[in-house]
Amino acid sequence: MTAHILVIDDDPVQRRLLKNMIERSGHVAHMAENGRAGLDLLDRKGGLINVILLDLMMPEMNGTAFLEVLAERENTIPVIVQTGQGGIETVVMAMRAGAFDFVVKPVSPERLGVAVGNALKMDQREGRSRAGRRNRAETIHFEDIISASPEMLRVIELGRRAAQSNIPVVLEGESGVGKEMVARAIQAASDRANKPFVTVNCGAIPHNLVESILFGHEKGAFTGATERHTGKFMEADGGTLFLDEIGDLPLDVQVKLLRAVQQGEIETIGARFPQKVNVRLISATNRDLINEVREGRFREDLYYRLNVFPITIPALHRRKEDIPVLVRAFVQRFAGEQKLARPLGVSAGAMALLTAYDWPGNIRQLENAIFRAVVLAEGDELTAADFPQIAAQVPGYGLAENGGVNFEAVAARAPEHSMDSRLPGVYPDFRAAEPVETTPDNAIASVDRGGHVRKLADVEEELIRFALKFYHGQMSQVARKLGIGRSTLYRKLKDYGIDPDDPMKEAA
Repeated sequence: MTAHILVIDDDPVQRRLLKNMIERSGHVAHMAENGRAGLDLLDRKGGLINVILLDLMMPEMNGTAFLEVLAERENTIPVIVQTGQGGIETVVMAMRAGAFDFVVKPVSPERLGVAVGNALKMDQREGRSRAGRRNRAETIHFEDIISASPEMLRVIELGRRAAQSNIPVVLEGESGVGKEMVARAIQAASDRANKPFVTVNCGAIPHNLVESILFGHEKGAFTGATERHTGKFMEADGGTLFLDEIGDLPLDVQVKLLRAVQQGEIETIGARFPQKVNVRLISATNRDLINEVREGRFREDLYYRLNVFPITIPALHRRKEDIPVLVRAFVQRFAGEQKLARPLGVSAGAMALLTAYDWPGNIRQLENAIFRAVVLAEGDELTAADFPQIAAQVPGYGLAENGGVNFEAVAARAPEHSMDSRLPGVYPDFRAAEPVETTPDNAIASVDRGGHVRKLADVEEELIRFALKFYHGQMSQVARKLGIGRSTLYRKLKDYGIDPDDPMKEAA
């Protein structure tokens, strides 16, 4: 699709560079030297413009004033703000004024292309939304994966390459990062696009049934086998088999899986002869498989057969650039599903709060939080007050009296840095820096009542109790924040007699 992009910038050199980038991407560029000229052009060609690329610092009418006028006109054209000043105050100001995206000069062609692409996907005037809720069986393409982060763009690039062959792929990443979506996109981009895509969650199947479900069984093969059962491999014949949580497969089943991968044939339980299958295998895991191999829980030969083309999908807290575009996509999707009378927006306070949170449940958790907020929404936009559970878990984020985030407190606590120093090209990490004064609620004393330094074990126990309470008993997040493994955390809970369900209770 050819888009019409309005560039508003007082620097003629910058306008020329942006014009060249836009035209090389196959779009049409319209130029304006300041906000006033931009408004005049919108009056003449407003129905033609799809995206606005806006500089903040300009004479006559700066970018902030331009955004305010757009808000007064209730204009929904997505605005991408660019500026050389990347401090948190500038970001907050732009978000509060309604900016869709935020890039720092000098912007690269790749980053600009991503920003424009995401803005076009979210163009409400055309009623387009690639993020509509999909049936699990519906085809998903790489274009449907909404992202602005270099990490996810790399994942998409690797996925496209993997789709060009039948090479075994392992998708690594935490639960909820979107491994199945990437797997479906690989299938859709391959020559097996119109063939079956069969999913199996290996961690959700009882161990005594895994072999039968994967490879099938003949009638009478074992007690209770009253009918012949076609396994998942035969269901996926000609297409793709997606094995989620493959690290949970029992060792005896791993032997049969190895044969299927090596020789392209399976042994159905009770059958006299093996059967040939033509299956593209994509596996997924949230475990460290090489560590599983060292511990003897995963076969080394199978590991090397499967792990030919590994793709690691980063956790959401490592790609915070994606949070604003995901939030808008989910809000638009759920608002449409709820058949709301008018479009639902997201306040600057809510966006800053959601960007600050670490999302231990990743995209799945974010999606559910937005769904709940949209269902309960009463106004024209979601505010920080619509996410009380999130606000309670973000240090330094108290809700202001009006239900929004206290931006002044955020800016005061935030480290002095440009956006480039934390997250290149888009929103910074809004998490507060260390507080100047330690509050009594979360203070851990370093000396005892007698004025002596406390024992290390006592301080460690108190910190673990606090972390369990702070993160509501979410063991994975507690372990990650403490910088220890889950097995180490469980051992320490036992050593200190800490009840994870009631961490502040003293041991008897």
